[in-house]
Parts: sequence; C-alpha cells; structure tokens
Amino acid sequence: MADEKDTVDGRKLRGQRRRAQIIEATLAIVRRDGAVGVTHRTVAKEAGITTSLTLYYFATLDDLLVAALTEVADTYTRRIRRLIDTADDPLDGLAQLIAESAGPGRERALAERELSTLAARRPALRPAARGWRDSVAELARTQTDDPDAVEAVVALCDGLCAAILLDDHGADPDHVRAVLGKALPGTRPQRPAITP
Repeated sequence: MADEKDTVDGRKLRGQRRRAQIIEATLAIVRRDGAVGVTHRTVAKEAGITTSLTLYYFATLDDLLVAALTEVADTYTRRIRRLIDTADDPLDGLAQLIAESAGPGRERALAERELSTLAARRPALRPAARGWRDSVAELARTQTDDPDAVEAVVALCDGLCAAILLDDHGADPDHVRAVLGKALPGTRPQRPAITP
C-alpha cells in the first residue's frame, strides 16, 4: 500500500513540476516576445517538451495565460500580505516592491503588466489581473478607511509601475513612498533618511 501511495505522490509531484516548468516557459516568452508570442508550440519549445504535454496541462491558450498571470500575481499577493501582517510601515514595503520594477523585479513586472493589459481584451484573464489591485487596496485599507483614498492608491501604484517600466531606469523607493504618502492624508510621514 505504501508503494502505491509513493507512486501516486511521485506522479503528482512530477505533474506539479511539469506544470511549473510550462508556466515559467510561458513567462519567459512573455518577457521576451510579449503575450502575442505565446502559443502552445512556442511554450513547448521553450520548455523543451512536446506540444501535446502543454495541451495536456493547459487545454487552451487562455488556460496557459491565466496560469502564468496567476503565478506572477500570487507572488505579489504573498509579498503584500507579508507587508500587511508584519511591516511597521506597509507603505514603505510597497514602495520598495514598486521600485523593484526598475531593477531585479523588472522582468516579472513587465510580464505581469503585459498580461494584465491583455486582460482588457481577454475576460478569462481578468480575475487573475485583479489580484495585484486587490492586494494593494487591502494594504491601503490598513492606512485609511476612505474608499476614495484607497482607489487613489491603487491607481497611483498602477501608474507608478507603468512609469517605472516605461522610463527603464532606476527608481527611488523613498520618492515612491513620499508619493504614496501624499495619496493618503493623515498617514505617517516618510521616515527620514539616516545619514552616516
């Protein structure tokens, strides 16, 4: 009986790994070629597997794109959730996260932006695309109960991320934090920089 369970668990684990491999290949294509470059054939080639395997795990192109966008959105959601639960100043952490779009997080932010924009034309992507916005709204609600201010912060974060990706140069998290703070009257001011 234990051997049978190990076999089932092993298959399940291999399936999860294969699925993750396909999603990562999809994100690589989105980063390199945009969402328009994603087909089952291009993903299979990128992942080094057969097209039939991509179709086995993701029957439609929308299924594949939703999985890729969900992967990125879930990563952001987990990070924002940690900020809400543990950070002394969640806005400071959010500013850091947004500023990463100009550095080490650029490729993932670019893929998320591309797929979120595609959601305007492909309704299947919309729930996953809302993940980032919903998480930012939740964080903003830790700072204010004004629904207009929450909406302003969400829109501001979207705009800041887009501007950072378009400018293609470094972003100052302290500046991002200051801008976010202005959208939320009554929040703590940005902490002063420590000079040596």
